[in-house]
Amino acid sequence: MRPSPLYLEPRLEPRLRSLLETPDFLHTLVDALGSPLNLLLPEQLADNLARFRAVFRKHHLAGRIYFAHKANRSSALVRRLAAADTGLDAGLDVASLGELQHALGAGCTPDRIIATGPKNREFLWLAARTGATVHLDSRAELDDLADLVRKHALPRVPVMPRLSAFRAPGATVLTRPSRFGTPVGELDALLDALERHRDAVDTTGVAYHLDTTGIAEKAVALDTCLRVMDDCHRRGLRPRTIDIGGGFGVDYLAHADQWERYTSELTDAVLGRRPSLTWQDHGYGLRNESGTLRGTLGLYPAHRRVAAEAYLDELLSGPAPTLGRPLATLLLENLYDLAVEPGRALVDQCGATLGRVLEVRRTPDDTWLVRLEMNARDAALEDHGVLMDPVLVPRPGAPAADTGPVGVHLLGNLCLEADLITRRLVFLPRLPAPGDLLAFANTAGYLMDFNAGGALQQPVARKVAAYRQDGAWHWRLDEQYWPLETAGAATHQGESRG
Repeated sequence: MRPSPLYLEPRLEPRLRSLLETPDFLHTLVDALGSPLNLLLPEQLADNLARFRAVFRKHHLAGRIYFAHKANRSSALVRRLAAADTGLDAGLDVASLGELQHALGAGCTPDRIIATGPKNREFLWLAARTGATVHLDSRAELDDLADLVRKHALPRVPVMPRLSAFRAPGATVLTRPSRFGTPVGELDALLDALERHRDAVDTTGVAYHLDTTGIAEKAVALDTCLRVMDDCHRRGLRPRTIDIGGGFGVDYLAHADQWERYTSELTDAVLGRRPSLTWQDHGYGLRNESGTLRGTLGLYPAHRRVAAEAYLDELLSGPAPTLGRPLATLLLENLYDLAVEPGRALVDQCGATLGRVLEVRRTPDDTWLVRLEMNARDAALEDHGVLMDPVLVPRPGAPAADTGPVGVHLLGNLCLEADLITRRLVFLPRLPAPGDLLAFANTAGYLMDFNAGGALQQPVARKVAAYRQDGAWHWRLDEQYWPLETAGAATHQGESRG
């Protein structure tokens, strides 16, 4: 029995939808630059910055929005951020020496850069030498930085200690352990070290980053940081900013009911109540033990009711667990700045990955296999647990098979049994043909190149920056895009509507 179609349609905002509705343009790009191909929309980044900034304005808060560079290696996106309107107060969160060098070369001034992540001495030195703010992961990192400042006679470096292991009042909220940051229980020793190194560092704030979607956990962390700021001021330190990191999330799907139906049907498939929905009955963390469902669904919540800037708004509007009043009100009353570090949320709708169909075949058990000229790491849906359908982009002028909706398995181009673009059965509006394109939407945040590699000498996807000008789509290679003509208010008129 054929399974009924279970679609997971990607959410497409006007600019990205407009781009994916230009088959001639897309096929010309892939014919010229090869498959896979990554498309980027730098102007969408500016729109997303404006949405986050609107939340700051709603709560009357000052502060900066830092893009977490690790979400995408693109030069075009970083250059567009560097050229953002001053009112957006945009910066860059860099997590390696290479990212710091990239940010400086793209036009980001050091006062708009925060250096996070594990750091070697070269990374620390360049951050200190240029004047970027350093997020301190530990007391050892603080000692190392202070030693470099004194040894090289550098100016005091702005620093923000990163905290972790927050404790909720009454232990009503469980906080996931983190390998980063200094536990709040060791705060006194950390503040002692900051005082000891006052000649080398300037404590401008405190920070945290929690790997969770739970607003309650983040409220506990922000509440704690407000009290830590008081401890700092009592010691004569003068922090002004609380950096709450990222983790605001993205809503990948157009329809909530499709996500709810799919996860319910997946459960039934694991229990054997309906035909399988995955390659070799993969359960995404669920398993059938003698008719009982076990395990935990290991997927990103592809549909999220509250995500991105709306998630930040909900967090700021909620009460502080110990202080009672809204978190935004407490920040405002203390005249503290707020800093955030969105990654995938800031590049939501900023890109897509194109893969050319190479082969379509039917197996003896009546399964359709579609092999693409790309591999699983080129659009790392599985690695990040994101489920959404690709958009079929037929080759213009080619005859199309009128098959109606069909379920297919998408295979990669590596000589590996495990190279599946996704292990689930993907339903398309019709059977694709060799030469068609499949467009994986909204891949700019982590899915595009965070896992990409040159295994088996297969080419890594090139990047193209696409933008509308004079009513038509134009493009530049990512490394050749500079927002000299595209950035600015004039280019926004009508552009977001395609």
